Amino acid sequence: MLLLENLHQTFNAGEVNEVYALRGIDLQVANEEFVTIIGSNGAGKSTLFNAVAGEFTPSHGRIVLDGIDVTKWPEYKRAALIGRVFQNPFHGTAANMTIAENMALAMLRTQKLGLRLGVSRPRRNKLADLLEPIGLGLEKRLNDKVALLSGGQRQAMTLLMASLSQPKLLLLDEHTAALDPATAVRILQITQSVIEEQRLATLMITHNMQQALTYGTRTLMLHKGEIVLDIAQTEREGLTVQGLIDKFSEVKQEVLMDDELLLSNE
Repeated sequence: MLLLENLHQTFNAGEVNEVYALRGIDLQVANEEFVTIIGSNGAGKSTLFNAVAGEFTPSHGRIVLDGIDVTKWPEYKRAALIGRVFQNPFHGTAANMTIAENMALAMLRTQKLGLRLGVSRPRRNKLADLLEPIGLGLEKRLNDKVALLSGGQRQAMTLLMASLSQPKLLLLDEHTAALDPATAVRILQITQSVIEEQRLATLMITHNMQQALTYGTRTLMLHKGEIVLDIAQTEREGLTVQGLIDKFSEVKQEVLMDDELLLSNE
């Protein structure tokens, strides 16, 4: 479970370029809950992820993960509990290593490493079994370097790698934004399948409001560093993109103005 209590983040405090990025975020995400997050540019989505991942210590508030207060933990220490997939398919994998080598490293990243063989025959068979269900043929290409894969194949692999160590929380940072529409849909289907199978608590940022309503079990909207909408699964059923925009207008008494957000919903 993830618990955020009164989370604030100010960058360049007291200076002319001061930015108040998070304004009292309170959030609880249960085990196995899949939460989609939307919001305009500058809403605080990436700052929220970076705070949870440990890229900085928040100005104020607490971050509790699986009952442990990790607020002051460095990023490398939180990595044992958190899996993260970025927008760029080239992040999260070593291009000049093989698929098998990348996957083996991901599988062993929370274990103490000795001098044993990283990609043994039994482990190779297990990796093939893990890759086969995603339906991209990667289980037949274990000796291929990751540099030879397409963006979609790399992102699917990165997603699987992020879940291999059974993290307490999975962070998906616009992980389909750099893909073509057809590939994005396939990766989202794989995402849903992996999350359900691994029973992971997940936060997924997207600029596509239709994706936010279609996938997951709950949707949040951030605006100017605050959570302005928190829509449960029962309320999401039958809710359209226009309905979501209308809800925002009702709560904030202003019109949603963000071209990327409004035009990314095909």
